[in-house]
Amino acid sequence: GTPKYLANKMKAKGLQRLRWYCQVCEKQCRDENGFKCHAQSESHLRQMLVVGESAGKHIADYSSQFQHDFVQLLSRRFGTKRVKANTVYQEVIQDRSHLHMNSTRWVTLTEFVKHLGRTGVARVDETEKGWFIAWIDNSPKALAKQEASMKKERMNVSDEQRERTLIEEQIERAAAEAGASGSKPEESPPAEELGLKRDEATEKVVLSLTPKTSTAASSGIKLNALKPAANPLKANPLKRPNVFKQAAAASSSSPHSTQTEKSNGKKREAPMTAAERLMSEDQERKRRRMERDVTA
Repeated sequence: GTPKYLANKMKAKGLQRLRWYCQVCEKQCRDENGFKCHAQSESHLRQMLVVGESAGKHIADYSSQFQHDFVQLLSRRFGTKRVKANTVYQEVIQDRSHLHMNSTRWVTLTEFVKHLGRTGVARVDETEKGWFIAWIDNSPKALAKQEASMKKERMNVSDEQRERTLIEEQIERAAAEAGASGSKPEESPPAEELGLKRDEATEKVVLSLTPKTSTAASSGIKLNALKPAANPLKANPLKRPNVFKQAAAASSSSPHSTQTEKSNGKKREAPMTAAERLMSEDQERKRRRMERDVTA
């Protein structure tokens, strides 16, 4: 609290050189000459005698404290995100009263980052831009949350995937049972090759470019060249066929409806239509009914 102490604090703005900092005395020097004078001072020598009695213990304490501060800032500031290691270190050293790395067992930041990766504290990977780290949350709350999310994903598995898994298990079980019993599975016949195959026994196909004479010309029938052929566009696709004509044609083609020729050589009578046959059957029924009435 002396005026000289306050004046030095006001002058010491910003970050100073790390190699001019004494962690044992917690004193930052502004230049090399100041650090040399401090190293020769009586107070510094007394502190170094105390540290020299158990140097390994003090270095281990400094290392654990630096790692704790670094990981705490990484977890609170960035969480589990992937971030550059130098970015985290620059935020750590913003505090003027932080524990400096020159007092730990790690000489460089690269060695410290590799140590975090080996101990499983963070995921570490090296790229062209430098070392990147991502904190691994191993807290019980995070593990419970991760387990709950995995359970939810397992519940969301579709029925089709479950059925496929069951089928695969059944196939593996059947194969294991077949191997245990020593019975070899029946070999399936080889699949036939599909495709075009050439039969050598068939006759060769011969193409002829000579025009063939028409059937009409060869039979001597003269066609009228001026008479136009039937126009397919004039055909009515919605026109329905006559049912009575078809029935008459079917009945005329059947052997029951055809009339045989008379024995005296007269002409064959014309077949009856469906309407005429119905009328004749109706008249026959009326005649039979009248005969029954008369006999009664």
